[in-house]
Amino acid sequence: MLDIQKIRADFPILNREVNGRPLVYFDNAATSQKPQQVIDKIVEYYTLYNANIHRGVHALSQEATDLFEASREKVRAFFNIPQTKQVIFTSGNTHSINAVASGAHVFVQKGDEVIVSAVEHHSNIVPWQMLCERVGATLKVIPVLDNGELDMKTYVGLLNDKTAFVVVNHVSNALGVTNPVEEIIKGAPCLCAPFII
Repeated sequence: MLDIQKIRADFPILNREVNGRPLVYFDNAATSQKPQQVIDKIVEYYTLYNANIHRGVHALSQEATDLFEASREKVRAFFNIPQTKQVIFTSGNTHSINAVASGAHVFVQKGDEVIVSAVEHHSNIVPWQMLCERVGATLKVIPVLDNGELDMKTYVGLLNDKTAFVVVNHVSNALGVTNPVEEIIKGAPCLCAPFII
């Protein structure tokens, strides 16, 4: 069992009161609050190492680069990613989606199709709409059933040899539904690149 009080104690901002009550914060999709451990590391970096990474030959730049690459290795090991060069840091999920969608024109051609779900946040719909408009592809949408789950029968019917990308969230921030990503990936044709967030 998770000790919620212990976890909550790691987040100093949660010691605040708002309107006379302990702060409850639910807007993590927009901005996540930081635990003390992260705050301490940020202060340590700006206090001891503040320099550009991969761009300098002086001591601070080398130290900052070494720390950055060490963090990349920790992420690689934690997620069991084959190579550290496959770990890419961005400023957040929206930045990541925009980067992938922006570069996807290499894989998505005129007449291709990109499939998204009806429960995506606009940050995971708009970049794909823009890509489809730019290259002349079609955006298809997996509908949602009354219980909040994706209509998997319709999804399977949307798949074809023109499917270039399938873009779905793993857990919906709007409905809290966990989407069946293994089933979504298995159904996608070999040429398709599933993009799960």
